[in-house]
Amino acid sequence: MKWGLIGASTIASQHMISAIRAQESHEIISVMSSSAERGHAYAATHGIPSSTNDLDEIVGNPEIGAVYISTTNEKHFPQALAAISAGKHVMCEKPLAMTTVDAVAMVHAADKAGVVLATNHHLRNAGSHLAIKGIIDAGRIGDVLSIRIFHAVLLPENLQGWRINNAVAGGGVIPDITVHDADTVRFHLGEDPNEVVAQELAGSLGQGVEDSAMSIWKMPSGIMIQSHDSFTHPFAGNGFEVHGTKGSIVARGVMTQQPIGQITLKTADGDEEVPFSNHDLYVRSMGLFDAALRGEGEPSATGIDGVKSLAVAEAVKQAAVSGQRTIVNYQRV
Repeated sequence: MKWGLIGASTIASQHMISAIRAQESHEIISVMSSSAERGHAYAATHGIPSSTNDLDEIVGNPEIGAVYISTTNEKHFPQALAAISAGKHVMCEKPLAMTTVDAVAMVHAADKAGVVLATNHHLRNAGSHLAIKGIIDAGRIGDVLSIRIFHAVLLPENLQGWRINNAVAGGGVIPDITVHDADTVRFHLGEDPNEVVAQELAGSLGQGVEDSAMSIWKMPSGIMIQSHDSFTHPFAGNGFEVHGTKGSIVARGVMTQQPIGQITLKTADGDEEVPFSNHDLYVRSMGLFDAALRGEGEPSATGIDGVKSLAVAEAVKQAAVSGQRTIVNYQRV
């Protein structure tokens, strides 16, 4: 499989280029950047044979069978549709699009074209979260009552830019982090949030977009979810807690791209430290994507998963702006 990168991004350079190359017989042959100069330098740095600032050169290249899209959020939808229309398989960064309506259109277009569409939700590939899900599924904490997620960090300066000042490009902590919370909760519980309440703040970093958000979600089963996401907290750390009728899972440092953190299972028998695999999250994700290309199963996070995480984030944003309880609209995906 030969790949084209749509976006000369930091996440591609730090994680996805090596993850693609880790798959047998996969290679990256071109990268597209809006800046021809940046694209040329990026290609040279990463050993990619060619670069372009023309999307048509990527999607029109008959050698390229798959693309990875990691541009700013407002570009995902048109770029993905162009790639899908050209018969390319697509791995797209979250959120899939700026609206759930557009994300659903991407899923339908991929289904019609017979290509694989995946969302790059990395956390469900982490050894830590696979271990947490294993504990839940084994019934070791009984019936789940609630989940608490805190994903509040100080956004590194090199990642700020449009994320903190450009609403048109899809900036803000909700499309950047809350979508990950939503996908992770859905992964663990196997159900979709149906209503949310929320508040947001801006001003410490955010200029025209929210830089902190807190929300509470209710699941159809009655499980309650508490989420705290921020770009402004240098020492808060991050974590994921699952509380049940027979025990609790307390995980620290696991809402990250790195295979790190600690998990403690708390029950009537005492505290138990839970081991987990430290494999590369993105290599696992790309391995499942590769298998899906061969007709063997599905990507780790499908296009539908991307739609549903975006729908939750949209509802959180709407609830924060309106101050009203908001029903999550999944647009009949």
